[in-house]
Amino acid sequence: MMMMMKSLVSVVIFILMASEISARIHHLTLKNETRSVVHLNSFGYFPDGYLDVHLLSLRLPQEKSDPGTVGFSLSWSRVSGILSNTEDGQECKLKNSKNDTELILFIMDTERLRVQVRHFGHYNFTLESRLDGEKARTKRENNEAEKPEEPSVDQTTKQKENSEETPAVSSTVSQKVERFDGKWLELQRYDDSYNFSFRLTMSASSQGLYNLDFHNCHNGKTLSPYALHVSIIEKNPSGYLSAAEIPLPRLYISMAAIFFIAAGVWTYTLLKYRYSVFKIHWLMAALAYTKAVSLLFHSTNYHFINSKGNPIEGWAVLYYITHLLKGALLFITLALIGTGFAFVKYILSDKEKKIFMIIIPLQVLANVSYIIIEETEEGTSEYTFWREILFLVDLICCGAILFPVIWSIRHLQEDSNTDGKAAMNLENLKLFRHYYVMIVCYIYFTRIIAILLQLTVPFQWQWGREFLVEVSTLIFFVLTGFKFRPASNNPYLQLPQDEEDLKIDEVVTESGALEGIHKVKKTSNGQERPREVAL
Repeated sequence: MMMMMKSLVSVVIFILMASEISARIHHLTLKNETRSVVHLNSFGYFPDGYLDVHLLSLRLPQEKSDPGTVGFSLSWSRVSGILSNTEDGQECKLKNSKNDTELILFIMDTERLRVQVRHFGHYNFTLESRLDGEKARTKRENNEAEKPEEPSVDQTTKQKENSEETPAVSSTVSQKVERFDGKWLELQRYDDSYNFSFRLTMSASSQGLYNLDFHNCHNGKTLSPYALHVSIIEKNPSGYLSAAEIPLPRLYISMAAIFFIAAGVWTYTLLKYRYSVFKIHWLMAALAYTKAVSLLFHSTNYHFINSKGNPIEGWAVLYYITHLLKGALLFITLALIGTGFAFVKYILSDKEKKIFMIIIPLQVLANVSYIIIEETEEGTSEYTFWREILFLVDLICCGAILFPVIWSIRHLQEDSNTDGKAAMNLENLKLFRHYYVMIVCYIYFTRIIAILLQLTVPFQWQWGREFLVEVSTLIFFVLTGFKFRPASNNPYLQLPQDEEDLKIDEVVTESGALEGIHKVKKTSNGQERPREVAL
């Protein structure tokens, strides 16, 4: 167990060191990129929330590109991330002449060194940036003078330094405009690098979920590598969390308390009925405590992201470790209960052992994929790859835990025709069938229904997906504990060990000669407990 813990810690620390912890303050650097559309981020804004974008460096191929083929787009959407990009088709969004929903385009003209702003829709925004007209006035004033003034040289030097380290546009020269359709912003160039900045502030009418994308429409025809370095800050009035994420810290801490209470009740039950306790019962207790601790660290992690814009690395490591343990314990416990291990039999078949050999590595891979997704910017190509890996692996694990059940029922059905004991075992195994239905319902609610809920509810209520997942998990844990509780009168644990004991009980019951006499029977967990003769 200690070796497993050390391995998990090593994996988590390696991933955190290999990736940037950017959270809601994003710093994306792409080199030799060939994608025509790069999804930078999705964020839900409340009124007075703002988006601050600083294009620190953009290096395009040496060959000249057509005007209007490079820029940014901010589009309103009901869904976030990659799902929205699949709806856009192959047409370059920067060349749109009309749009049914809110869309703001920042189209870069690298020849005239300016950025055109186009706004489709009726929502109100406030744009803050350096307008191109101001640069033109400055140029005219400098041309009229006999020699350049010394402050302009200092300003040029300062701007050159800012282009490498900080946003190129300073707040002292920025202007705020509310109607910016058709406006031109200043595009600066140093050597082969372009940069500019802008800030958008949301109003009551423009609040919603928005996707920020970078477009290089020239790569839609021929692939030409380019380099991009952009800094993005997204913030709501209450903190750095998106609108759908603001309730999550309170949700996770509340669910952590509930899981701790449920784990305590389960531990009390195990101690009360210790004569009927199996080792798998303690495994279920470990799963409940691990789930509670994982939620506690998850809530703490979100709290620091909301207040500082970045997670605290120590809390993030603790959360990822408990998340890894929780995922592994969950599927191992479900598979063990599904095979009837300890309750019905003590030996796993070769097929069932192979299932565990598949589930455990896949769960490690799934949780590693989750950590990489959390610590990787959405704009990187690795983000999309690991997102698909996580979805595929999770789907395989959910299906794999059902195979032992199918094999057990099929095997007993084949033997029931020739062996009477097998027929009796089949009747006993039927007691577990509604538990298998519970597993299917749990997978259905936490995967399919949760995604459908996120796609249908308004942006500020999309945290309901996490609420549904946590409540479904709690209900599933409670029902599983109730069905397999270690009580002497639990029908799930009263599985006869052989037919002779059953026949002896029937004879004693019918004769009534030994009424009130108790006999000691060794339980299936190896302990002795008194059992009263059925009357």
